[in-house]
Amino acid sequence: MSLTKKQYIMLFLLALIILIIALWQPHALIYGIQRGSLYALIALPLALVLGILGVLNLAHGEFLTVGLYLSYMLYERFNLDPLLSIIPVVIILSLIGAGIYLLTIKHVLKDGHLNQLLLTFGVSLILIEIINIIWTSRPRNVFTSYSYSSMSIGNFSFGTYEFLYFFMAIAVLILLQLFLKKTRLGQATFAVGQNPRGAKIVGINVSYVYLFVFTLAVAILGLVGAVMLPRTAIFPAVGSPFSLKSFALAAMAGLGNMNGILIAGIGLGIGEAVIKSIPGAGGWADIVFFGVLIAVIIARSYREGN
Repeated sequence: MSLTKKQYIMLFLLALIILIIALWQPHALIYGIQRGSLYALIALPLALVLGILGVLNLAHGEFLTVGLYLSYMLYERFNLDPLLSIIPVVIILSLIGAGIYLLTIKHVLKDGHLNQLLLTFGVSLILIEIINIIWTSRPRNVFTSYSYSSMSIGNFSFGTYEFLYFFMAIAVLILLQLFLKKTRLGQATFAVGQNPRGAKIVGINVSYVYLFVFTLAVAILGLVGAVMLPRTAIFPAVGSPFSLKSFALAAMAGLGNMNGILIAGIGLGIGEAVIKSIPGAGGWADIVFFGVLIAVIIARSYREGN
């Protein structure tokens, strides 16, 4: 996982901020790392699709919602622990993702971002309505004893389950980079992302790469959904806010910069947690999140224009 000079600077600044917050608001630091890691974990597959296919997928969060409900269904009907449901959920969601790609996404790859946005927005609405029909809009929960485990350091106590998001985000990031750099299919995927026309000329099956990447991205969301379930109340629109935050992280990190997504996710997660820890300021957390996005985009546009 090689880092650029800019990313090292970002890591140094993040470490400095973490140290200050650890001394001031340790609970906010712990929660921010956990939540920010989840944001990054969800954003990584979106960045993969955006970087390779160039598709703006507004149904990203709804695929996560489907993964959550599939894991819930396996728990409810077969008493299958959410963490044990990871494999079947990933397989089922992969098939759903591949089917939706072949039926819809495949046909708008060259039609521009507007058509892609309209199509994927339609897909997201259909997925939400199907969930409403099958499970209704009633919120649902799953209780597991391990998901509420905690740890104490002196008088300071905190939950430990959600650190799983942090380790999974790092694992998914490393595995994706190893895949892109060390495997033939990964190298072909990287080539397609750089120059699809040139890749096709040298014999790479571009259509297959696109199908594989989209399916892989949806499969990762199935993995995330199963892991989230023990700590998440689910309802049909539960995944929608994650779509917006995933786009925000992808925009802040820059196209194809998966290392940056992890750094930005944790940084913004900590910032969000700090704001929520201030009495009366909790409602400003999302505003700050997207305010940072706007500032980054404006700064980047200004720099490129000079």
